[in-house]
Amino acid sequence: MSSFLQIPAAPPLSTFARWPEERLKASREEALKQWRNTEDVWVFGYGSLIWKPEFDFIEQRPATLPGHHRALCLWSRINRGTPELPGLVFGLEAGGECHGMAFRLAANTVAPIFETLWRREMATGAYHPSWIDCQTKDGTVKALAFVIDQAGPAYVSEPPEDALIEIVLRASGIYGSCLEYVTQTADALEAVGIHDVRLTALVTRLKIKLQQGQHTLS
Repeated sequence: MSSFLQIPAAPPLSTFARWPEERLKASREEALKQWRNTEDVWVFGYGSLIWKPEFDFIEQRPATLPGHHRALCLWSRINRGTPELPGLVFGLEAGGECHGMAFRLAANTVAPIFETLWRREMATGAYHPSWIDCQTKDGTVKALAFVIDQAGPAYVSEPPEDALIEIVLRASGIYGSCLEYVTQTADALEAVGIHDVRLTALVTRLKIKLQQGQHTLS
């Protein structure tokens, strides 16, 4: 690793804690407080939900979420990294806009899907579940989006690109490498016609580093 790289230090592992079932349930119920159980629900995907939603849906549409952008701003100590070498995964930060995918869930599937979705996305309370209007070619839909909690212990302001590349290339966890996560997200976006210029540029630099033999992945 080059000495000039300033990689932000992740907070101590002791600051992370999984939410108990009661807290997950309360958060989920709060998010669904105004939902009528005869209504379908939309969920906005901007990272791994695009290529691995792990739930059944009856419709999907490319969608633009205004006022937020996709950023590698959440430390991952298990899924895409380790406590010693944490990786980074995507979150939604304020500012700009984010192009992703909106999934429509049938009303009779919302409750069981949200229970599973909460265990996946809210295990440590890293996000604020938020209902935000998304723009699609077929009109505006109000979708649930997982917005990063900037006060949470796992949040980090997205590092400069050189440091970001170093983090992505070195980290790997139980679900695979951080590099795989980033490139799968970029590929999934391109596959549905969504062009994230910043992400594409990052992936290009990551591939160049690998081709130059500056990193090897385990």
